[in-house]
Amino acid sequence: MVSDTLTYILLGILEGLTEFLPVSSTGHLILASSLLGFEGESSVAFKIAIQLGAILAVLVAYWSRFWGIAKGLIARDSGAIAFTRNIILGFLPALAIGVVAYDAIRAAIQTPMIVAVMLVLGGIAILVIERMVKRVRFDSVEAIPFGTATGIGIVQCLAMVPGVSRSGATIMGALLMGVERKTAAEFSFFLAVPTMIAATAYALWKDRALLSMDDLGAIAIGFTAAFLVALGVVKAFVAVVSRYGFAPFAWYRIALGLVAAMWLMAR
Repeated sequence: MVSDTLTYILLGILEGLTEFLPVSSTGHLILASSLLGFEGESSVAFKIAIQLGAILAVLVAYWSRFWGIAKGLIARDSGAIAFTRNIILGFLPALAIGVVAYDAIRAAIQTPMIVAVMLVLGGIAILVIERMVKRVRFDSVEAIPFGTATGIGIVQCLAMVPGVSRSGATIMGALLMGVERKTAAEFSFFLAVPTMIAATAYALWKDRALLSMDDLGAIAIGFTAAFLVALGVVKAFVAVVSRYGFAPFAWYRIALGLVAAMWLMAR
């Protein structure tokens, strides 16, 4: 029997490993929680909240970039303004839909079979998109037009279905809209900051009556593990994508989804 503390650590490590990969961190957490027997109402808030640990890793890894943007905003630099505008535009669709559809999202987070199916479909979509994308029009976050940034934000909302992958949806959407690979990955990282901060705050507020001090302690353990692991993953992912593309992640998704589906049906 896996101890509670070890479960929180394992899930935190899993979150840190998968948050920025196009493989669905939430999907992995749902499947792992089912395997470890960590389910129930309070576990939903845990799965959402520990993602903030991975987001903190982005702030640390790209600290100089964010600090430069902050100074640029004060100086009214056009690049800093365009960067901030694009992040806000990309974030707003998820904010609007997330508030309206929170209860439906919460119910879906407790359905592992949805994850298995979407892992497979998402993997196939990545393989198709990889072959389709030929032309690059934007090679920096600042160069992305406001309409494209909004479009990527709308595509990000697909990730509210567990197993789709927030990073996968935003990166693939960005590629289809002409954003260069490395820039698409980094835009996904930066867009995760306001998106996941808002999602975590909203989930903790909505579930506040369900959470005990033990639950908050569990979240703290998972948060810390996710942060430490994600700190090593975030820059490494950009290097891997720049060299090998996204196909390896697509095949991994398909394999995991098929195995998970067979396991769930056999239970």
